[in-house]
Parts: sequence; C-alpha cells; structure tokens
Amino acid sequence: MKLTTMTQVTIDGVMQGNGGASAEDRRNGFERGGWALGRGDDDTHAYMNATYERADAFLFGRRTYELFQSSWGSLTEQDVPGWVPVMRALNARPKYVASATLADPAWSGTTVLSGDLAHAVRELKAKSGGELQVHGSGTLIRWLLANDLVDEMTLLVVPVILGQGARLFPQAGPDLVLDLVESRVDSKGVTIQVFRPAGRPHYA
Repeated sequence: MKLTTMTQVTIDGVMQGNGGASAEDRRNGFERGGWALGRGDDDTHAYMNATYERADAFLFGRRTYELFQSSWGSLTEQDVPGWVPVMRALNARPKYVASATLADPAWSGTTVLSGDLAHAVRELKAKSGGELQVHGSGTLIRWLLANDLVDEMTLLVVPVILGQGARLFPQAGPDLVLDLVESRVDSKGVTIQVFRPAGRPHYA
C-alpha cells in the first residue's frame, strides 16, 4: 500500500483545532479553533470524500484516533449530511494506531501498533492494496517523514493566519524536497497541493 497523508493547515502552518469542537483545540492555551469550518467549497468537500473512499486502511496517532473515535465512530449517516463517505470509510476500513499506551481500543476494526513502529508500518506498506491514509496526527506525520515512510502528502491550505497553535512542521527538523504532482484552488481560496517526497535538498 502507498502511505499517504492529508492535512488541513493554515498559511502559517497551524494544524491544531481545525474543527474547534474538541478539548484538543484548547491544549497549550490554544484559543482559535474552528478556523477550517465552512472554508472549502463543494468541489473541495467532494475531493475529501473521494480521498477517504479510496482508503484501504487508516493509520493514526493516539490523539487523533481518540478524537475520530469519539466523533465519527458514534455518528449516523443522518448526523453527517455531505460527509457520509468519510463516515462509512472510517467505520468500515481497518484502523491502525501508533501507541505505546493504548491497550483496549473500543472502535471496531482497530489494531494497536505498540512495538517497532517503523517495522510495523513497513509491513503494512508491503501489503497489497491502494492507500494507507494518515489524517491529522501531526506528531506521527513528522515521524513518518523523518523516517522516509511517506509516499504522498496532501495539504489543504486554508487562507488564514492564526499566529498560534501546533504546526505541522517543527521550527527545527529534517529537511526534505517535495515534488508537486497536483495543485488546485477552490472558489473560497482553499488550495489543495499534493506532493511526493524527493530526498534531501542540495544547498549552495
């Protein structure tokens, strides 16, 4: 399977609290949650639905897994008009959680990866299929990138600057060249950019 990530970020790279409805939005004094609500147009919503639909499995960090379980795991189709494909995929497809402390996951179809994570992810990627998708899970994405395990990365960039909050990329970290393979902008100014990692940069 190809390991892909999809992340909503602001212009200044913040990914925290895009929906604004959970306790996660308030960690470390964050007060500007909900910045992505209502920002994408119908084409962007359709793109996100189609992305989830083509997933063969999902990989989460523990925090995002618990947020998704408490929301998508308990909703019905009537609760999420316009997002039924997302809900169906998350509930029906296998889910893997990178965690050393989660012992008894309640969400059906969940497997905890608690040992050698790099080995476990490589084994998942070696399976036949289309995509092993990572949504949210910023800490996990940074680790996957640092370990050269990401095949494709999609950023949905919302035209807002927050000035606070957890960012997708750390202030200091490994460097990486990205090849742009797809780019589009919707009628509300949200850009969708799909990248493939292409090794380390060369400097003058």
